[in-house]
Amino acid sequence: MGYGAITTPMSLKAYDEALTRFGTMTLRDLMQPAIGYAEEGFMVRPHVSYFWNLVEGGGRAPHRDRVTRLAEARRIYQKDDGSLRKPGEILKNPDLAATYRQIASEGVDSFYRGAIAERIIADMEANGGYLTREDLQSVSINEAGPLWGDYRGHRIATNNPPGGGVMVLEMLNILENFDLAAMGHNTPDYIATVSEAMKIATVDKDQSVGDPNFVNIPMERLTSKTYAAEMAERIRSGVKTSVPRLNSGAKESKDTTHISVADEHGNCVAMTHSLGMPSGVVTPGLGFMYNGCMSVFDPRPGRTGSLAPGKSRFTAMAPTMVFRDDEPFFVVGAPGGTYITMGVLQAILNVVDFGMNAQEAVSAPRFCTTSDTIDITNRITRRTESALKAQGYAARRSPLGYHFAGVHALRKTAAGWDGGADPARDGIALSV
Repeated sequence: MGYGAITTPMSLKAYDEALTRFGTMTLRDLMQPAIGYAEEGFMVRPHVSYFWNLVEGGGRAPHRDRVTRLAEARRIYQKDDGSLRKPGEILKNPDLAATYRQIASEGVDSFYRGAIAERIIADMEANGGYLTREDLQSVSINEAGPLWGDYRGHRIATNNPPGGGVMVLEMLNILENFDLAAMGHNTPDYIATVSEAMKIATVDKDQSVGDPNFVNIPMERLTSKTYAAEMAERIRSGVKTSVPRLNSGAKESKDTTHISVADEHGNCVAMTHSLGMPSGVVTPGLGFMYNGCMSVFDPRPGRTGSLAPGKSRFTAMAPTMVFRDDEPFFVVGAPGGTYITMGVLQAILNVVDFGMNAQEAVSAPRFCTTSDTIDITNRITRRTESALKAQGYAARRSPLGYHFAGVHALRKTAAGWDGGADPARDGIALSV
Protein backbone atom coordinates (compact mmCIF):
# COMPACT_ATOMS: atom_id res chain seq x y z
CA MET A 1 0.00 0.00 0.00
CA GLY A 2 1.03 3.65 -0.27
CA TYR A 3 1.89 5.96 -3.16
CA GLY A 4 4.28 3.46 -4.75
CA ALA A 5 1.49 0.93 -5.27
CA ILE A 6 -0.73 3.11 -7.48
CA THR A 7 -1.20 2.23 -11.15
CA THR A 8 -2.93 4.39 -13.78
CA PRO A 9 -6.69 4.70 -13.07
CA MET A 10 -8.43 3.95 -16.37
CA SER A 11 -11.99 2.87 -15.54
CA LEU A 12 -13.55 6.34 -15.71
CA LYS A 13 -12.41 6.71 -19.32
CA ALA A 14 -13.91 3.33 -20.22
CA TYR A 15 -17.24 4.13 -18.57
CA ASP A 16 -17.45 7.43 -20.41
CA GLU A 17 -16.71 5.72 -23.72
CA ALA A 18 -19.41 3.12 -23.12
CA LEU A 19 -21.90 5.80 -22.14
CA THR A 20 -21.09 7.93 -25.18
CA ARG A 21 -21.48 5.02 -27.61
CA PHE A 22 -24.30 3.03 -26.08
CA GLY A 23 -25.96 5.07 -23.34
CA THR A 24 -29.25 6.95 -23.27
CA MET A 25 -28.45 9.39 -20.44
CA THR A 26 -25.88 12.13 -19.93
CA LEU A 27 -22.90 11.78 -17.62
CA ARG A 28 -24.18 14.75 -15.62
CA ASP A 29 -27.53 13.07 -14.97
CA LEU A 30 -26.02 9.68 -14.19
CA MET A 31 -23.70 11.10 -11.56
CA GLN A 32 -26.39 12.85 -9.54
CA PRO A 33 -27.25 9.84 -7.30
CA ALA A 34 -23.56 9.26 -6.56
CA ILE A 35 -23.13 12.93 -5.72
CA GLY A 36 -26.07 12.65 -3.35
CA TYR A 37 -24.66 9.62 -1.55
CA ALA A 38 -21.28 11.31 -1.15
CA GLU A 39 -22.75 14.61 0.04
CA GLU A 40 -25.56 13.34 2.28
CA GLY A 41 -23.81 10.16 3.32
CA PHE A 42 -24.57 6.45 3.15
CA MET A 43 -25.34 4.03 5.93
CA VAL A 44 -22.44 1.73 6.74
CA ARG A 45 -23.57 -1.79 5.95
CA PRO A 46 -22.43 -4.94 7.75
CA HIS A 47 -20.14 -6.12 4.96
CA VAL A 48 -18.47 -2.69 4.71
CA SER A 49 -17.73 -2.78 8.43
CA TYR A 50 -16.50 -6.37 8.16
CA PHE A 51 -14.18 -5.36 5.33
CA TRP A 52 -12.71 -2.41 7.22
CA ASN A 53 -11.88 -4.65 10.17
CA LEU A 54 -10.62 -7.69 8.26
CA VAL A 55 -7.11 -8.97 9.02
CA GLU A 56 -5.67 -11.04 6.17
CA GLY A 57 -2.76 -13.44 6.29
CA GLY A 58 0.24 -13.62 4.01
CA GLY A 59 1.95 -10.62 5.58
CA ARG A 60 -0.66 -8.16 4.35
CA ALA A 61 -1.51 -5.07 6.33
CA PRO A 62 -4.83 -5.19 8.20
CA HIS A 63 -7.60 -3.54 6.21
CA ARG A 64 -7.97 -0.94 8.95
CA ASP A 65 -4.53 0.38 8.01
CA ARG A 66 -5.76 1.12 4.50
CA VAL A 67 -8.34 3.60 5.79
CA THR A 68 -6.39 5.02 8.73
CA ARG A 69 -2.67 4.95 7.92
CA LEU A 70 -2.57 8.23 5.99
CA ALA A 71 -4.02 11.49 7.28
CA GLU A 72 -6.39 12.24 4.40
CA ALA A 73 -7.97 8.79 4.55
CA ARG A 74 -8.30 9.08 8.33
CA ARG A 75 -10.16 12.35 7.87
CA ILE A 76 -12.79 10.55 5.79
CA TYR A 77 -13.10 7.19 7.47
CA GLN A 78 -12.13 7.69 11.10
CA LYS A 79 -14.30 9.33 13.74
CA ASP A 80 -12.97 11.92 16.17
CA ASP A 81 -12.40 9.28 18.84
CA GLY A 82 -10.21 7.25 16.47
CA SER A 83 -12.77 4.51 15.83
CA LEU A 84 -14.29 3.47 12.52
CA ARG A 85 -17.98 3.84 11.89
CA LYS A 86 -20.13 0.87 12.85
CA PRO A 87 -23.03 -0.67 10.90
CA GLY A 88 -25.92 1.75 10.80
CA GLU A 89 -23.79 4.89 11.17
CA ILE A 90 -23.53 7.43 8.35
CA LEU A 91 -20.38 8.22 6.39
CA LYS A 92 -20.27 11.48 4.45
CA ASN A 93 -17.62 12.45 1.90
CA PRO A 94 -18.21 16.03 0.65
CA ASP A 95 -14.80 16.13 -1.07
CA LEU A 96 -15.82 13.20 -3.25
CA ALA A 97 -19.12 14.93 -4.02
CA ALA A 98 -17.18 18.00 -5.20
CA THR A 99 -14.95 15.82 -7.42
CA TYR A 100 -18.00 14.15 -8.91
CA ARG A 101 -19.62 17.53 -9.57
CA GLN A 102 -16.52 18.71 -11.39
CA ILE A 103 -16.45 15.59 -13.57
CA ALA A 104 -20.19 15.90 -14.24
CA SER A 105 -19.74 19.53 -15.27
CA GLU A 106 -16.45 19.37 -17.19
CA GLY A 107 -16.36 15.76 -18.39
CA VAL A 108 -13.82 13.03 -17.73
CA ASP A 109 -11.05 15.06 -19.36
CA SER A 110 -10.96 17.05 -16.13
CA PHE A 111 -9.69 13.87 -14.44
CA TYR A 112 -7.09 13.01 -17.07
CA ARG A 113 -5.99 16.40 -18.42
CA GLY A 114 -7.68 19.15 -16.43
CA ALA A 115 -7.88 20.56 -12.94
CA ILE A 116 -8.34 17.23 -11.17
CA ALA A 117 -5.34 15.81 -13.04
CA GLU A 118 -3.19 18.72 -11.85
CA ARG A 119 -4.06 17.96 -8.23
CA ILE A 120 -3.37 14.26 -8.73
CA ILE A 121 0.06 14.87 -10.26
CA ALA A 122 1.03 17.43 -7.63
CA ASP A 123 0.22 14.87 -4.92
CA MET A 124 2.14 12.09 -6.68
CA GLU A 125 5.23 14.26 -7.20
CA ALA A 126 5.19 15.43 -3.58
CA ASN A 127 4.95 11.89 -2.18
CA GLY A 128 7.02 9.73 -4.50
CA GLY A 129 4.20 8.21 -6.51
CA TYR A 130 5.01 6.62 -9.86
CA LEU A 131 1.85 7.89 -11.57
CA THR A 132 2.82 10.67 -14.01
CA ARG A 133 1.13 13.30 -16.12
CA GLU A 134 2.03 11.27 -19.21
CA ASP A 135 0.35 8.21 -17.71
CA LEU A 136 -2.93 10.08 -17.26
CA GLN A 137 -2.84 11.81 -20.64
CA SER A 138 -2.05 8.63 -22.53
CA VAL A 139 -5.04 6.66 -21.22
CA SER A 140 -6.95 5.19 -24.15
CA ILE A 141 -9.66 2.60 -24.70
CA ASN A 142 -8.74 -0.92 -25.74
CA GLU A 143 -11.84 -2.65 -27.06
CA ALA A 144 -11.86 -6.44 -27.19
CA GLY A 145 -14.68 -8.71 -28.23
CA PRO A 146 -15.96 -11.40 -25.90
CA LEU A 147 -14.32 -14.78 -25.52
CA TRP A 148 -16.86 -17.34 -26.77
CA GLY A 149 -17.38 -20.95 -25.79
CA ASP A 150 -20.23 -23.39 -25.23
CA TYR A 151 -21.48 -25.68 -22.50
CA ARG A 152 -24.23 -28.30 -22.85
CA GLY A 153 -25.79 -26.48 -25.81
CA HIS A 154 -25.49 -23.01 -24.29
CA ARG A 155 -23.23 -20.38 -25.81
CA ILE A 156 -20.97 -18.69 -23.27
CA ALA A 157 -19.62 -15.15 -23.63
CA THR A 158 -16.98 -14.07 -21.14
CA ASN A 159 -13.95 -11.79 -20.93
CA ASN A 160 -10.58 -12.28 -22.59
CA PRO A 161 -7.22 -12.32 -20.79
CA PRO A 162 -5.91 -10.74 -18.70
CA GLY A 163 -9.37 -11.46 -17.24
CA GLY A 164 -10.47 -14.79 -15.81
CA GLY A 165 -12.98 -15.81 -18.46
CA VAL A 166 -10.59 -18.30 -20.05
CA MET A 167 -10.51 -20.19 -16.74
CA VAL A 168 -14.31 -20.35 -16.66
CA LEU A 169 -14.44 -21.76 -20.20
CA GLU A 170 -11.67 -24.27 -19.51
CA MET A 171 -13.42 -25.58 -16.40
CA LEU A 172 -16.79 -25.80 -18.18
CA ASN A 173 -15.19 -27.68 -21.08
CA ILE A 174 -13.66 -30.21 -18.67
CA LEU A 175 -16.85 -30.67 -16.66
CA GLU A 176 -18.99 -31.12 -19.77
CA ASN A 177 -17.46 -34.61 -19.91
CA PHE A 178 -19.18 -35.60 -16.64
CA ASP A 179 -22.82 -36.17 -15.68
CA LEU A 180 -22.76 -33.73 -12.80
CA ALA A 181 -26.50 -33.87 -12.19
CA ALA A 182 -26.29 -37.64 -11.67
CA MET A 183 -23.53 -37.14 -9.10
CA GLY A 184 -25.80 -34.86 -7.06
CA HIS A 185 -25.18 -31.28 -6.02
CA ASN A 186 -22.29 -30.86 -3.56
CA THR A 187 -21.85 -34.58 -3.01
CA PRO A 188 -18.28 -35.74 -2.32
CA ASP A 189 -17.87 -37.00 -5.91
CA TYR A 190 -19.23 -33.75 -7.31
CA ILE A 191 -16.96 -31.57 -5.17
CA ALA A 192 -13.92 -33.72 -5.94
CA THR A 193 -14.59 -33.64 -9.70
CA VAL A 194 -15.23 -29.91 -9.88
CA SER A 195 -12.24 -29.27 -7.61
CA GLU A 196 -9.94 -31.14 -9.96
CA ALA A 197 -11.17 -28.98 -12.84
CA MET A 198 -10.54 -25.91 -10.68
CA LYS A 199 -6.99 -27.04 -9.92
CA ILE A 200 -6.16 -27.79 -13.56
CA ALA A 201 -7.41 -24.35 -14.64
CA THR A 202 -5.48 -22.69 -11.80
CA VAL A 203 -2.21 -24.35 -12.80
CA ASP A 204 -2.75 -23.38 -16.45
CA LYS A 205 -3.53 -19.81 -15.44
CA ASP A 206 -0.46 -19.52 -13.25
CA GLN A 207 1.78 -20.83 -16.01
CA SER A 208 0.28 -19.26 -19.10
CA VAL A 209 -2.26 -16.45 -18.63
CA GLY A 210 -1.39 -12.77 -18.36
CA ASP A 211 -1.54 -9.58 -20.41
CA PRO A 212 -1.76 -10.78 -24.06
CA ASN A 213 0.33 -7.79 -25.12
CA PHE A 214 3.21 -9.25 -23.10
CA VAL A 215 2.50 -12.98 -22.86
CA ASN A 216 1.96 -15.55 -25.60
CA ILE A 217 -1.13 -17.26 -24.20
CA PRO A 218 -1.97 -20.72 -25.64
CA MET A 219 -5.66 -19.85 -26.03
CA GLU A 220 -6.35 -22.58 -28.57
CA ARG A 221 -5.19 -25.24 -26.12
CA LEU A 222 -6.81 -23.75 -23.03
CA THR A 223 -10.22 -23.48 -24.73
CA SER A 224 -9.96 -26.75 -26.69
CA LYS A 225 -12.59 -29.45 -26.21
CA THR A 226 -9.91 -32.04 -27.01
CA TYR A 227 -7.63 -30.75 -24.26
CA ALA A 228 -10.62 -30.64 -21.92
CA ALA A 229 -11.46 -34.27 -22.71
CA GLU A 230 -7.86 -35.25 -21.93
CA MET A 231 -8.07 -33.45 -18.59
CA ALA A 232 -11.41 -35.12 -17.85
CA GLU A 233 -9.85 -38.53 -18.49
CA ARG A 234 -7.03 -37.55 -16.17
CA ILE A 235 -9.62 -36.83 -13.45
CA ARG A 236 -11.43 -40.13 -14.10
CA SER A 237 -8.17 -42.04 -13.79
CA GLY A 238 -7.79 -40.74 -10.23
CA VAL A 239 -4.87 -38.38 -10.80
CA LYS A 240 -4.94 -35.49 -8.34
CA THR A 241 -3.49 -32.29 -9.77
CA SER A 242 -1.07 -30.47 -7.48
CA VAL A 243 -1.12 -26.67 -7.44
CA PRO A 244 2.30 -25.20 -6.58
CA ARG A 245 2.06 -22.43 -4.01
CA LEU A 246 5.05 -20.37 -2.90
CA ASN A 247 3.25 -18.26 -0.32
CA SER A 248 1.07 -18.95 2.69
CA GLY A 249 -2.04 -19.23 0.56
CA ALA A 250 -3.13 -15.60 0.83
CA LYS A 251 -5.65 -14.69 -1.82
CA GLU A 252 -5.79 -11.76 -4.20
CA SER A 253 -7.49 -8.82 -2.57
CA LYS A 254 -11.27 -8.84 -2.70
CA ASP A 255 -11.88 -5.09 -3.06
CA THR A 256 -14.23 -5.47 -6.00
CA THR A 257 -17.82 -4.82 -7.02
CA HIS A 258 -20.06 -6.37 -9.68
CA ILE A 259 -23.40 -5.58 -11.30
CA SER A 260 -25.56 -7.65 -13.66
CA VAL A 261 -28.20 -5.60 -15.50
CA ALA A 262 -30.85 -6.23 -18.17
CA ASP A 263 -33.34 -3.76 -19.64
CA GLU A 264 -36.70 -4.03 -21.35
CA HIS A 265 -35.05 -3.95 -24.79
CA GLY A 266 -33.00 -7.07 -24.13
CA ASN A 267 -29.72 -5.26 -23.54
CA CYS A 268 -27.59 -6.96 -20.87
CA VAL A 269 -24.47 -5.86 -19.01
CA ALA A 270 -22.19 -7.82 -16.69
CA MET A 271 -19.57 -5.48 -15.26
CA THR A 272 -16.93 -6.09 -12.60
CA HIS A 273 -14.75 -3.29 -11.23
CA SER A 274 -11.85 -3.59 -8.82
CA LEU A 275 -9.28 -1.51 -6.99
CA GLY A 276 -7.18 -4.66 -6.91
CA MET A 277 -5.93 -3.73 -3.45
CA PRO A 278 -6.67 -0.22 -2.13
CA SER A 279 -3.53 1.85 -1.71
CA GLY A 280 -4.78 3.79 1.31
CA VAL A 281 -3.95 7.02 -0.55
CA VAL A 282 -6.43 9.89 -0.92
CA THR A 283 -5.30 13.13 -2.56
CA PRO A 284 -6.29 16.02 -0.25
CA GLY A 285 -9.61 17.47 -1.31
CA LEU A 286 -10.49 14.84 -3.93
CA GLY A 287 -12.15 12.27 -1.65
CA PHE A 288 -11.43 9.04 -3.53
CA MET A 289 -8.93 6.31 -2.72
CA TYR A 290 -6.54 5.11 -5.42
CA ASN A 291 -5.99 1.52 -6.43
CA GLY A 292 -2.94 -0.38 -5.22
CA CYS A 293 -2.62 -2.65 -8.24
CA MET A 294 1.17 -2.43 -8.44
CA SER A 295 1.30 -4.82 -5.51
CA VAL A 296 -0.85 -7.42 -7.27
CA PHE A 297 1.82 -8.15 -9.89
CA ASP A 298 4.34 -10.95 -9.42
CA PRO A 299 7.59 -9.37 -8.14
CA ARG A 300 9.66 -12.16 -9.68
CA PRO A 301 10.94 -11.37 -13.19
CA GLY A 302 10.31 -13.54 -16.21
CA ARG A 303 6.85 -14.77 -15.25
CA THR A 304 3.45 -14.24 -16.84
CA GLY A 305 2.41 -11.89 -14.04
CA SER A 306 5.71 -10.04 -13.65
CA LEU A 307 5.67 -6.27 -13.35
CA ALA A 308 6.43 -4.26 -16.52
CA PRO A 309 5.64 -0.73 -17.79
CA GLY A 310 2.28 -0.56 -19.55
CA LYS A 311 1.33 -4.08 -18.52
CA SER A 312 -2.09 -5.11 -17.23
CA ARG A 313 -2.24 -7.54 -14.34
CA PHE A 314 -4.12 -10.82 -14.48
CA THR A 315 -7.42 -10.61 -12.67
CA ALA A 316 -9.89 -13.37 -11.93
CA MET A 317 -12.78 -11.02 -12.74
CA ALA A 318 -15.05 -12.94 -15.12
CA PRO A 319 -18.30 -11.17 -16.05
CA THR A 320 -20.10 -13.80 -18.10
CA MET A 321 -23.29 -14.27 -20.12
CA VAL A 322 -24.89 -17.63 -20.92
CA PHE A 323 -27.02 -17.71 -24.09
CA ARG A 324 -29.88 -20.07 -24.89
CA ASP A 325 -31.10 -20.05 -28.51
CA ASP A 326 -29.01 -16.93 -29.16
CA GLU A 327 -30.82 -15.03 -26.41
CA PRO A 328 -29.22 -14.00 -23.10
CA PHE A 329 -30.30 -16.53 -20.48
CA PHE A 330 -28.01 -16.06 -17.49
CA VAL A 331 -25.92 -12.96 -16.68
CA VAL A 332 -23.42 -13.46 -13.89
CA GLY A 333 -20.31 -12.12 -12.22
CA ALA A 334 -18.75 -11.55 -8.83
CA PRO A 335 -16.25 -9.76 -6.67
CA GLY A 336 -13.92 -11.94 -4.65
CA GLY A 337 -10.32 -11.98 -5.93
CA THR A 338 -9.14 -15.43 -6.98
CA TYR A 339 -12.47 -16.82 -5.79
CA ILE A 340 -14.33 -15.05 -8.64
CA THR A 341 -13.90 -17.64 -11.38
CA MET A 342 -14.84 -20.42 -8.98
CA GLY A 343 -17.99 -18.61 -7.84
CA VAL A 344 -19.05 -17.82 -11.41
CA LEU A 345 -18.42 -21.43 -12.45
CA GLN A 346 -20.59 -22.86 -9.69
CA ALA A 347 -23.42 -20.42 -10.38
CA ILE A 348 -23.47 -21.52 -14.05
CA LEU A 349 -23.42 -25.19 -13.06
CA ASN A 350 -26.22 -24.57 -10.56
CA VAL A 351 -28.45 -23.08 -13.26
CA VAL A 352 -27.58 -25.25 -16.27
CA ASP A 353 -27.04 -28.65 -14.59
CA PHE A 354 -29.33 -28.36 -11.58
CA GLY A 355 -32.11 -26.02 -12.80
CA MET A 356 -31.78 -23.47 -9.99
CA ASN A 357 -33.16 -19.95 -10.27
CA ALA A 358 -30.84 -16.97 -9.93
CA GLN A 359 -31.18 -16.57 -6.17
CA GLU A 360 -30.77 -20.28 -5.52
CA ALA A 361 -27.75 -20.38 -7.82
CA VAL A 362 -25.84 -17.66 -5.97
CA SER A 363 -26.95 -18.79 -2.51
CA ALA A 364 -26.07 -22.49 -2.71
CA PRO A 365 -23.07 -23.54 -0.56
CA ARG A 366 -19.81 -23.10 -2.45
CA PHE A 367 -16.29 -24.45 -2.32
CA CYS A 368 -13.04 -23.24 -3.85
CA THR A 369 -9.93 -25.21 -4.80
CA THR A 370 -7.00 -23.07 -5.94
CA SER A 371 -4.39 -25.07 -4.04
CA ASP A 372 -4.07 -28.68 -2.91
CA THR A 373 -6.69 -27.97 -0.25
CA ILE A 374 -10.44 -27.89 -0.89
CA ASP A 375 -11.88 -24.88 0.92
CA ILE A 376 -15.53 -25.37 1.86
CA THR A 377 -18.16 -23.13 3.35
CA ASN A 378 -19.64 -23.99 6.72
CA ARG A 379 -22.95 -25.10 5.16
CA ILE A 380 -21.33 -28.07 3.44
CA THR A 381 -21.89 -31.00 5.77
CA ARG A 382 -19.16 -32.56 7.89
CA ARG A 383 -20.18 -35.92 6.46
CA THR A 384 -19.21 -34.63 3.01
CA GLU A 385 -15.98 -33.20 4.40
CA SER A 386 -15.12 -36.56 5.96
CA ALA A 387 -15.82 -38.35 2.68
CA LEU A 388 -13.49 -35.99 0.82
CA LYS A 389 -10.74 -36.62 3.35
CA ALA A 390 -11.30 -40.35 2.94
CA GLN A 391 -10.58 -39.85 -0.78
CA GLY A 392 -7.22 -38.33 0.14
CA TYR A 393 -8.12 -34.65 -0.06
CA ALA A 394 -7.17 -31.98 2.43
CA ALA A 395 -10.24 -29.92 3.30
CA ARG A 396 -10.44 -26.63 5.15
CA ARG A 397 -13.74 -25.42 6.58
CA SER A 398 -14.54 -21.71 6.59
CA PRO A 399 -16.51 -20.38 9.56
CA LEU A 400 -18.66 -18.48 7.06
CA GLY A 401 -21.85 -19.93 5.67
CA TYR A 402 -21.61 -17.79 2.52
CA HIS A 403 -18.13 -17.36 1.11
CA PHE A 404 -15.82 -17.71 -1.91
CA ALA A 405 -16.83 -14.72 -4.03
CA GLY A 406 -20.00 -12.64 -3.87
CA VAL A 407 -21.92 -13.82 -6.92
CA HIS A 408 -24.69 -11.68 -8.43
CA ALA A 409 -26.79 -12.87 -11.35
CA LEU A 410 -29.88 -12.52 -13.52
CA ARG A 411 -31.77 -15.38 -15.17
CA LYS A 412 -34.29 -15.08 -17.99
CA THR A 413 -37.46 -17.16 -17.77
CA ALA A 414 -40.71 -17.34 -19.70
CA ALA A 415 -42.19 -14.96 -17.14
CA GLY A 416 -39.31 -12.47 -17.32
CA TRP A 417 -36.09 -12.05 -15.38
CA ASP A 418 -35.33 -13.24 -11.88
CA GLY A 419 -32.30 -12.02 -9.95
CA GLY A 420 -30.00 -13.17 -7.21
CA ALA A 421 -27.69 -11.28 -4.87
CA ASP A 422 -25.20 -13.19 -2.74
CA PRO A 423 -26.40 -13.19 0.90
CA ALA A 424 -22.81 -12.74 2.08
CA ARG A 425 -22.60 -9.24 0.61
CA ASP A 426 -24.73 -6.11 0.77
CA GLY A 427 -26.04 -6.40 -2.79
CA ILE A 428 -29.65 -6.52 -3.91
CA ALA A 429 -31.74 -7.97 -6.72
CA LEU A 430 -34.12 -5.25 -7.89
CA SER A 431 -36.64 -4.71 -10.67
CA VAL A 432 -37.42 -1.07 -11.58
